Amino acid sequence: MPSIRFNRRSLLGLAGVGAVGAVLGGCGDDGKSSGSNKTIRWWHIANTDPMLSAWAAMANKFTETHPGVKFEITPLENESFKTKLTTNVQAGDPPDIFHTWGGGVLFQQAEAGMVKDLTTDVTGWRDTLIPTALNAYTNDGKTYASPVDTGMVGFWYNKELFARAGVNTPPATWAEYLEAVRRLKAAGITPIALAGKEKWPGHYYWAYLAMRVGGLDALRQAAVDKNFATPDFIAAGGHLAELVALQPFQTGFLAAGYSTADGQAATVGNGKAAMELMGQWAPVVQRDNSAGKKGLGDKLGFFAFPAVDGGKGQGTDVFGGGGGFAVGKDAPPEAIEFLKFIAQPENARIEAKTAGVLPVVKAADDAVTDPNLQQVGKALAASTGFQLYLDQAYAPAIGQQVNDSVAELLAGKASPERVAQAITTAAKQG
Repeated sequence: MPSIRFNRRSLLGLAGVGAVGAVLGGCGDDGKSSGSNKTIRWWHIANTDPMLSAWAAMANKFTETHPGVKFEITPLENESFKTKLTTNVQAGDPPDIFHTWGGGVLFQQAEAGMVKDLTTDVTGWRDTLIPTALNAYTNDGKTYASPVDTGMVGFWYNKELFARAGVNTPPATWAEYLEAVRRLKAAGITPIALAGKEKWPGHYYWAYLAMRVGGLDALRQAAVDKNFATPDFIAAGGHLAELVALQPFQTGFLAAGYSTADGQAATVGNGKAAMELMGQWAPVVQRDNSAGKKGLGDKLGFFAFPAVDGGKGQGTDVFGGGGGFAVGKDAPPEAIEFLKFIAQPENARIEAKTAGVLPVVKAADDAVTDPNLQQVGKALAASTGFQLYLDQAYAPAIGQQVNDSVAELLAGKASPERVAQAITTAAKQG
């Protein structure tokens, strides 16, 4: 996201700044393996502290026991990362280690021969991971990345603002959610913060509604049939159009970023909007982008996306994902050794404590002490089904069209039918 979208969903570091390169370890070279000196080019999306420094420290620790190895680290903001990675992959020059959300994007890179098959290697630490950790990175029995964190998307809300508007309990149905939005507006409170400029946060709404209306099987079957222009998907868009009609978003949301000074996370973190639909990294990003870096503290709460009356999907099905690292086709063996290194419980705890994410290493669960993150963990543990972010689960062209078309619906420029048809067209052309 992602990124933390991490972004998109980055899950770890999301400020909108440019890439910063850092070389750690032994003597410099041209960025490739050369004799006894091996440089690992590592791209990640934790482009702000605290994880920016934490990852660098972890790389330094690794080089202490691996003479001749050094790291060339390139931290990138989520969208910049995706653009730069696409360019390098198309040129046949992927980084040695790079962030991935898994799904169709990763599998397309694997099909093109740009990433290593890690199936055999991951066996060395597979049993230390939670059972579902590798799902998003495995296709046809082959694993192409090692996960580092996991989570789900839900509503993060300001308890004080909800109480002021007379919304005493989190809404459990979509009808109740719309009523909560009306009450917030009536109380003079901006109901929702949204980073319309970045598009990926908006697709969360359409995806969740499609899950609630049609069920997880509908999302999977649509990709097989290359047909999203069905009544269930159109109905999902219709429900989102109902929300848009209430004008629930902050002023200027179409030009707002996610982790910018006046973006989605800051708007919630500074108490200027009552809620946002975001992943498990939200509290950290809200805090880091709020005045005084304080965030909402005890005023912050979390609730799952509401059920839709009459829908085929279960209210306990969840949507989201985490982050992992893939290994480029020309990476030295030490790149894979580093993935095993960061999967050690003591290192997984560092990420969990520092970045505020849910670890995939079972022994690192004790590092999750934040009550809100614990609530996310409980929701995940009780979930009946899981759907990866659509702009990662589907092939890149389809995922991008989902983001683009939903953005048009949120801007009032596209109907639910037009959204469904545009995604169908992209699927058939892909």
